[in-house]
Amino acid sequence: MFHLIQILTVVLVGIALSPALAHAFEFPGKRRLDREAYVTVQAIYYPGFTLLGASEPGGIIAVIVLLLFTPPESASFWFTAVALIGLLGMQVIYWMLTHPTNKLWLQSAGATLGNLGGEFFAHDPAGRHTSWTIADWRKLRDRWEYSHIARAVLAFISFVSLVVAIVIQS
Repeated sequence: MFHLIQILTVVLVGIALSPALAHAFEFPGKRRLDREAYVTVQAIYYPGFTLLGASEPGGIIAVIVLLLFTPPESASFWFTAVALIGLLGMQVIYWMLTHPTNKLWLQSAGATLGNLGGEFFAHDPAGRHTSWTIADWRKLRDRWEYSHIARAVLAFISFVSLVVAIVIQS
């Protein structure tokens, strides 16, 4: 059973890593886009990347479960704890920086969202309402792009820490 939890956790964290890395690797090319092209491109991420984001809470839960079954005095425990901290850091960055910017991109592109998507992007648990407008598109672009690079770094650290924890425990 423990090995099944390990496998599930690695898969979920790996899925969470995938879109984060994709966004980071897009960065150099997207910096060359003008305002109109950039705003148009931003709307293409929904719903695919949003659905992949569901792996993040699943990964957090799986890492917590894995921690509960890992001896606290072991090195594996601490590597797993680092993975959890990285995943939680990804959430902080998403809800504080990325999510409010996503909402503005979708509004400016006139994206039509379904009920679930509309509710998700209306949700603002951090209570952050930006006064930025699409006129500030370069600031928004940089905020969005750098937040994704930071999330990719944290996801990578989480994934590697988790793999190390599993390998040294075996």
